[in-house]
Amino acid sequence: MTTMAIIGAGPGLGAAVARRFGGEGHDIALIARDQGRLDTLAGDLLRDGVTARGFAADVRDPDALQAALDAAHATLGPIEILQYSPVPHRDFMRPVLETTPADLVGPLAFSVHGPVAAVRQVLPDLRALGRGTVLFVNGGTAVVPHPDRAGTSIAFAAESAYGRLLHDTLAPEGIHVAQLIIPGAIVPGHHRKDPAVLADTLWAIHRDRQGFRHFADDLDS
Repeated sequence: MTTMAIIGAGPGLGAAVARRFGGEGHDIALIARDQGRLDTLAGDLLRDGVTARGFAADVRDPDALQAALDAAHATLGPIEILQYSPVPHRDFMRPVLETTPADLVGPLAFSVHGPVAAVRQVLPDLRALGRGTVLFVNGGTAVVPHPDRAGTSIAFAAESAYGRLLHDTLAPEGIHVAQLIIPGAIVPGHHRKDPAVLADTLWAIHRDRQGFRHFADDLDS
């Protein structure tokens, strides 16, 4: 089997996705900033029968992110599935009239430079395999900008445009690029936004390979 890389892996959605895709036989590369937390999560997954390893990187550092993905490839094997789903920082969410050019540096590095670096790093694997999936996970401001969350509204819109361009360009090569919009918070126990339910949704998107944009719930929820 091949590897799934989860960028922004944590104990909620990342862990649930790792269990879902790992249960289908994929090895899991966990990427986030804290190596200790990644090692703990990898140990928890191993006890559940999922082969997982952690590779520390800050998504705002393209070189570090590409190095982590390179190490994941070398350790676990070719990357067939990439999920980009780090949680944005609270300081990205300033009101639009208070947002300066400097305030947009972080959100754009997080939601544009990071995805571009990650996709460019794994694309040779996807092309060599002749298949693969890239999954972008975003909040509702990716499609409905919010005046009090200018940074994420602007950066998520740019990430969405990049993802859509990839979807249209890579489809003839058998590489599926899709986006899952999760309005509001991820809520344990929610019938559509529980982490395990979202993991099932992402698996279905990977399996069915239909369309670019998908919604976990209604936008006004």
